[in-house]
Amino acid sequence: MAVPTRESRKLSRSFGRLTVLGAILVVAGLIGLIYTGVATLTSMLLFGWLLLVGGVVGLLHAIQSRGANYFWLGVVVAALNIAAGVVVIRRPEGSAEALTMFAALLFLTGGVFRLAGSVVVRGPQMGWTLVQGAFGVLLGILVLGSWPSSSRYVIGCFFSLALFFDGLGLIALGLTGRRIVGLVAPARSGADADAPDSVPQTPPQAMAKPSDGDQSGFEK
Repeated sequence: MAVPTRESRKLSRSFGRLTVLGAILVVAGLIGLIYTGVATLTSMLLFGWLLLVGGVVGLLHAIQSRGANYFWLGVVVAALNIAAGVVVIRRPEGSAEALTMFAALLFLTGGVFRLAGSVVVRGPQMGWTLVQGAFGVLLGILVLGSWPSSSRYVIGCFFSLALFFDGLGLIALGLTGRRIVGLVAPARSGADADAPDSVPQTPPQAMAKPSDGDQSGFEK
């Protein structure tokens, strides 16, 4: 019976961790879909802290490179990130409303451009592009029609769906990786076991000895 190698066991454990992480993300996505209001506030606070930390890191990097040409640009960008992070953390509800309106306008304009582009170009994917454009326009109209109350669940719903599908992808990757490692490792171990340890050498007795005629010819 083939025994898995150390590398195969290490790979199998790594893919197992990916599967566990995917399961955690799936559970978090399902909980967020149930409690969309909490998911919206959580995502906005997380977004605000990311902006704040990114701004601080960018500011430190700009200070370290004071002699560079992009010093003032780095300082301005870092200051904007810090200010935006502070505003989002202090007022997550208002930030969610503004971000929801921006997302709705983005869906609406993107859907309109997709519809117009598919009608003008008439490519092979025209039907699929029309469906995407119509879905974007419909989603933008629905979000804008119920704004600002829609800001309580739209961001959280999108964030939870992203967690859910990312978790499903990690689970599929982990299970597939473990299956591939389980198939390859025994076959490789069996091939190593069947391979000869060393190349057989010809025994000295089997080597042909020169005849007496040949020896006499060499002496002459």
